[in-house]
Amino acid sequence: MRTTHAAVILFLSVLVMVPATPALAQNVKNPSLSIQEVEIPWFEFNRVGRDASTVQLYEDHPISWQITITNNILYANPLGNAVLRIHDAFDVDRFIEVGMGANPDHKFWLAAQMPREGYVVIHSKTDRGWFPDARVNLSYTDRGGLTVNNGERIVVSNLDVGTFVVGSYSVFGMEATSDPQATNSGLLLVEFLSGNPTDNIYALFPFVVTAAVGILVGVLFISKRRS
Repeated sequence: MRTTHAAVILFLSVLVMVPATPALAQNVKNPSLSIQEVEIPWFEFNRVGRDASTVQLYEDHPISWQITITNNILYANPLGNAVLRIHDAFDVDRFIEVGMGANPDHKFWLAAQMPREGYVVIHSKTDRGWFPDARVNLSYTDRGGLTVNNGERIVVSNLDVGTFVVGSYSVFGMEATSDPQATNSGLLLVEFLSGNPTDNIYALFPFVVTAAVGILVGVLFISKRRS
């Protein structure tokens, strides 16, 4: 019986240590993870919204995605803006809009264009709405909706925007063609990240370990009672 117990304990030790083995960790890849980083130069914002070009991403981002925005734009005037629109892959006229205004006010707004509701401003702050030393983050899941952090706090939480698959983006910064240039240098860095945990077998590993441990503990308990 001691031999059986020792064998079981050895098996548990190996099972628990497998995910921590460096060689295995280096070879494991998450096939569901998709990342694309885009650098948008300042001059792309010196246009009005109707002149903005839609840029297709390498891959669509469905189910669960996160968009991180780092604003390194230098504005040409206090009324200048840097506006990023995230377009749905199946309906380019459906989008989520993030607006970041010039210093010193740093106004910030979030809006959405939806089939039924039309263009709706979801959040707006005219002063200290975003922060130059922080990153704006948009995160979405098909069950949890959209959550937005302006770099200091969450300003939108679990907003229902329906099923939204990120497929492309567009940018602009001027309200009218007669306006002065919105920006004069710098860039907007945008990272698109998405993943489907159900596509990664290693995401299920903790559940497998838990089940195995439960079964073996049961075997040990029964063996002890019989002895």
